[in-house]
Amino acid sequence: MSQDQVDYESLKSGGFMRQRQHNQFAFRLRIVGGYVEADQLRALAKAAEEFGDGHIHLTTRQGIEIPFIHLDDVESVREDMAEAGLRKGTCGPRIRGIIACQGNTVCPRGLVNPQDLARKIDEKYFAAGVPHKFKISIAGCSASCAKPQENDFGIMGGVEPKWLKEECTGCGLCQEICRMDAIIVEDGVVTFDREKCDLCGDCISSCPTDAWVINKTGYTLLIGGKVGRFPQLAVKFVELVDESQLFEILDKTIQFFKENATKSERIGDTVNRIGLETFRKAVL
Repeated sequence: MSQDQVDYESLKSGGFMRQRQHNQFAFRLRIVGGYVEADQLRALAKAAEEFGDGHIHLTTRQGIEIPFIHLDDVESVREDMAEAGLRKGTCGPRIRGIIACQGNTVCPRGLVNPQDLARKIDEKYFAAGVPHKFKISIAGCSASCAKPQENDFGIMGGVEPKWLKEECTGCGLCQEICRMDAIIVEDGVVTFDREKCDLCGDCISSCPTDAWVINKTGYTLLIGGKVGRFPQLAVKFVELVDESQLFEILDKTIQFFKENATKSERIGDTVNRIGLETFRKAVL
């Protein structure tokens, strides 16, 4: 195939990104939440040795790329990865791979299951066309290890605590534990400031008498984060929605982006230009 016949845009949408070396590409794979099976890792190593230069690249978004794929080997490496259950990734103005921590299946602090949610979001939205790149990250709690604040659409698991007076001994441990100063214990009486609470659940897990219990579990959503030349943190726009509400809001967010973004504008820039309250009214 001559260079004039190469459809670079098609290759890019299929996960093959041009390198500075002539006719060389890095093949980006569709990795969801950083989860890869052991036999898939062996297939990756084999492909990197056979078609690349013997190494793989772990991206900043839990992804995997095989660099130094020659143009003539594009179809072969794609077929080999498909046999291993690894699908092609994407780049360009599309919904990208989903970042997710391990959440409550592994982490002691996890409040929800980001891996399960990431798979559902990936199946519904991955590689869908949007005005600009659109990145999603899911954290299992407010510790935010998956950095949802740096993504176009951030998701954090959370729990709203409830205090049971009849179970409380007034020990004050919850006040010591709370990083947000949302709990004050004076003379055995507990005062809880819901506005300060970041929904981490530490008061619940640390209480020796179960005087703090879960009142509600859900997802806090953030919009407009990005890095790059003009970085900004995402802002919280709703707390503790359930899974069905989350998908409804995400649908409306993507539609809002398509209808309102200008050329080469990330959704954070769109929200900045139009206004956060306008965005909230459109999606909530």
